[in-house]
Amino acid sequence: MASSGFSHVIGFDDAPFERHHRGDVTIVGAFYAGNRLDGILSGKVRRDGANSTPTLTRLIAGSRFYPQLQAILLQGIAFAGFNVVDIHQLHQVLDRPVVVVARHLPNLQKIRDALLGHVPGGRRKWQLIERAGQMEPIAGVYVQRAGLSISQTEALIRAHALHGRLPEPLRTAHIIASGISRGESVHRA
Repeated sequence: MASSGFSHVIGFDDAPFERHHRGDVTIVGAFYAGNRLDGILSGKVRRDGANSTPTLTRLIAGSRFYPQLQAILLQGIAFAGFNVVDIHQLHQVLDRPVVVVARHLPNLQKIRDALLGHVPGGRRKWQLIERAGQMEPIAGVYVQRAGLSISQTEALIRAHALHGRLPEPLRTAHIIASGISRGESVHRA
């Protein structure tokens, strides 16, 4: 693990929510030291809101894990529907690399149409997605990145993908978030 240079990593995912849910949605961060789960962070972000970046900043900077943290992984660029994370601001404020990970290449035209046609603040949210850059295929997943090279990103993904293509911090955050929301984790992580 340590060979990637990123042994202390946190991965965030949001809890599932009902389609018609309005209000706050739980997010969970799983902090790993090497291949060991070392802690959990949790918070809430507004469905289709604009508070994901400050919430992540507050959770991470206020945690006991922050001094050792070497990288931040996000399961997608948005939480709670369209609460889009500004990955460059998160990287700049926390001085840690940020990597957005997706299993499949998202349909950007469909996302753009939804944001611009139906979501309050959609234009600004679409600009954040564009600013994050094109998703790049790396190690069987797709990524957007801030603060590290393509080769560093690949090493990070490969070092933490223990049980499939998804890095373990993200897989764990997904399982925990699903279990909290539904009482039992039911979807593949």
